[in-house]
Amino acid sequence: MKMSGSQIKILLIASLALLCSCSAITVDYDSNAVIINGERKIIMAGAIHYPRSTPEMWPDLMQKAKDGGIDAIETYIFWDRHEPVRRQYDFSGNNDIVKFFKLAQETGLYVILRIGPYVCAEWSYGGFPMWLHNIPGIELRTDNEIYKNEMQIFTTMIVDICKEAKLFAPQGGPIILAQIENEYGNVMGPHGEAGKRYINWCAQMAAGQNIGVPWIMCQQGDAPQPMINTCNGFYCDQFKPNNPKSPKMWTENWSGWFKLWGGRDPYRSPEDLAFSVARFVQDGGVLNSYYMHFEMTMCKNVNMEEFTFDLGQDGKYTVPAWSVSILQNCNKEIYNTAKAAEPMKDVLDGKGRFRASELLEQKETTVDSTDYLWYLTSVNLKDTILQKWTNVTLRVGTRTQFSKQANGQQSVQGDDYSFLFEKSLTLTSGTNTISLLSATVGLANYGALFDKKPVGIAEGPVQLVANGKPVVDLTSNQWSYRARPAKILQKLTILGVGLNGEIKRYSDPNSPYANKFNGRENLPTGRAMTGYKTTFARPSGTEPVVVDLLGMGKGHAWVNGHSISRFWPTQIADAKGCSDTCDYRGNYNGDKCVTNCGNPSQRWYHIPRSFLSKDGQNSLVLFEEVGGNPSNVSFEIVTVGTMCGNAYEGSTLELSCQGGRTISDIQFASYGDPEGTCGAFKKGSFYATSSASVVEKACAGKQSCGILVSDETFGLKKHYDIPRRLAVQAVCTGYNENDAERKKNSKGIVRL
Repeated sequence: MKMSGSQIKILLIASLALLCSCSAITVDYDSNAVIINGERKIIMAGAIHYPRSTPEMWPDLMQKAKDGGIDAIETYIFWDRHEPVRRQYDFSGNNDIVKFFKLAQETGLYVILRIGPYVCAEWSYGGFPMWLHNIPGIELRTDNEIYKNEMQIFTTMIVDICKEAKLFAPQGGPIILAQIENEYGNVMGPHGEAGKRYINWCAQMAAGQNIGVPWIMCQQGDAPQPMINTCNGFYCDQFKPNNPKSPKMWTENWSGWFKLWGGRDPYRSPEDLAFSVARFVQDGGVLNSYYMHFEMTMCKNVNMEEFTFDLGQDGKYTVPAWSVSILQNCNKEIYNTAKAAEPMKDVLDGKGRFRASELLEQKETTVDSTDYLWYLTSVNLKDTILQKWTNVTLRVGTRTQFSKQANGQQSVQGDDYSFLFEKSLTLTSGTNTISLLSATVGLANYGALFDKKPVGIAEGPVQLVANGKPVVDLTSNQWSYRARPAKILQKLTILGVGLNGEIKRYSDPNSPYANKFNGRENLPTGRAMTGYKTTFARPSGTEPVVVDLLGMGKGHAWVNGHSISRFWPTQIADAKGCSDTCDYRGNYNGDKCVTNCGNPSQRWYHIPRSFLSKDGQNSLVLFEEVGGNPSNVSFEIVTVGTMCGNAYEGSTLELSCQGGRTISDIQFASYGDPEGTCGAFKKGSFYATSSASVVEKACAGKQSCGILVSDETFGLKKHYDIPRRLAVQAVCTGYNENDAERKKNSKGIVRL
C-alpha cells in the first residue's frame, strides 16, 4: 500500500504515542491496595541510602534486595550532600541519584523518593546544609518565608532532575511514591499555629509539582489532602490513616535500632520483625518498608592530620583537644593538661584569623566544615592581684564535648551536651594566653527546634575562679578564632578553619603536604593530637575489607583520602544487660536483646573496595585526638567462618559459604523446639535424633545446600500443635586465595 508523505507522518506520530503509552506506569490507590497499571499490590520495600555506600556497591545491594523479596527501594534525598554551598550543587559519585534510581529500575525494583528535605536518618544535622542555618532571619521547619523559599527551590530542583531523566512512573520510570517533610508531627507542637500553616504549605507546594504519583507524609496525623499519612515505628498494625480512602502504609519498619557511642549493640530478632509484618498485613497494611535494609555510615571528608612543631629556642609545645595551655610572654609554657602533636605555634601565641568581643557559636563560625574551633584569648595580671589569689581555677561552660585528661584517661562531665570544665592552674604576672579547643562529634539531628541549640563555648561562661569565687570573667573578653566569620564564607575550602592539619590536607594523597609524615623506628603511642600513616597492598578477591581500629582512642580515619569514619573505640559498652538468649516475645525496644556488653561500641570499619588502588600502594591515615596505640591496627577480610540458620516447618533452610569455601562441619543441628541463639544453641524439650545426620548428609562438603524443614525430612512424629523449627550452626573452611595472602605475611595483610 502506498501512502502519502502526510499519511506517513501521521502514522509515525501515532506509533510514537503508542510507544510512550506502553512504557508509562499508572500509580493509584484505594484503602486496600497500591494499584500499579491496574494491578492491586502489597509492596515490600527496603531502605538503601545512596550516600551511605558507593556506586560500585549499588548493583550488588540492589540485586540482593530483589532476590530477598523486596519490591521497592526507598531513600531520602540528602540536602547537605547535594548543596554543600548555597547554589553550588553536587550530583556526582555516590550523590548521583539518577544513576541510583535507574539501576533500581534495571534490577526490577520500584523507588520511593523521600525528599524531606529534612531527613533525620541518624545523619548529622538531619541532612540540612549548615549555610541554611546561617541565613539571617531564617527559622527552620516552620512558617518562615526565607526557609520555605529555600526548601521549595531545592525540592523543585530534585523533582525537575527526576522529570528530566524520566524517572517518575507516568514517564516510564521507577518512582511510584514521593514524600515531603519527615516525621514533623512528632515535633510540631512547639511551633504552634505556624507549624500547622507550614505543613499545609508543604502539601500545597508538593502537589503543585505535578509528578503524577501519590505524595506521602510520615508521622503526620493531620496530613492535609491529597497527602497520605503513614506510620514509622516498631509496630504499625494498629495505625489508621486519617482518610478512610487512604491506604495503610508503614514507611519505616525499624528492623533494628541505632547504636550510641559507648552503647551496647541493639538486636531485633527476625521472629519479632516477621510477626510485626504479618500482623500489619493482616490488619489491612498495603506497604511495608524495612528501615534499614542496608546502612553504612559514610562521614563526610574532614581532613585533620597534625604533627609535632618546634619553636626553636623556646622549645616544643603542643595542645590536645579540650585542654588548656597558658604561656608566659607568649613563649614559656607554664601549664597544659596534656602533651600532643598539633603544629600550632599560632594558637599558643593566641593568634587567630579574626577577633570578636564575645564567645561565638560554633555552627555559625565554622559552617560545619570542621569538627574543631579554637577559642583564644589572653589576660594580663599584676603581682599584687596574684598575691591575693590562692587555688586559682579556670572554669569553662560549653555546649559541646569538652574534656580533660589525666594519666591518659579521658573524663567527660555533664548531660545533654552541656558541660562544665574546671581545672586548677598557676598564673604568672604579665600576659597569660589561654587556648581552648572545642570539638563536635556530628551535630544534633532530631527534636523540636534542634537547630537552635548552641554548639561550642557559645554561652560560656569562661572565668578565673579564686578561693571558690569568680574573680575575672573572660566571657566578653577579646577572643581570637581559627576560622573566618560565616557571613563571608563562600566555599568549604577555607583558609584557617579548624586545625592546621585540616588546612594543609595531610590526609589527602594529592596534597603537597601529604609527605610530611616522618618515619620512625619507635612508634609514638599514647599521644593526643597525633597523626599516623602507613601503606598497604590491596587484598585480593572480592570479599569485604575492614580495618580494625582497636587500640586507638578517638579520632578520624582515611583510606586514600576517603573518610571512612570518626572512631572512638575507647567508648566501652555497659558490661551488664546482655544475655546468650533472646526472648523476643512482647514488644521490642532498643534495650531488649542487646549484645556486645563490655566491649568497644565500634572497632571494625568497612572500606569499600572502590576506595582501594588496584595497582600500587594504598594509604591509611589516622588522626588521634586523645591518645592511642596504632600498633594493633590491622586490615581484615570479612568471610563467613561460622554461620547459623533458623527455619520453621514448611520452609527451606538454605546455607551458603563465601569465596569458594565449603561446609566442613555441622556444629549444631536440632529439629524440634531448639533454644538459644547463634553460638549458644541448645536442644529444647523435644527434637529429632536424626537432626545432625540429616543436615550433614545434605550439606557436608558442599558450598551451599537447602533442607526442606518438615517432620518427614527428620522422621519426627507430630508433637501436637507445638511449632517446629530447625536450628543449624555450621563451619565454612577450604582454600581461598585470601588465605594464601595472609600466610605470606605473618602479620596479616597490613599491621601498623
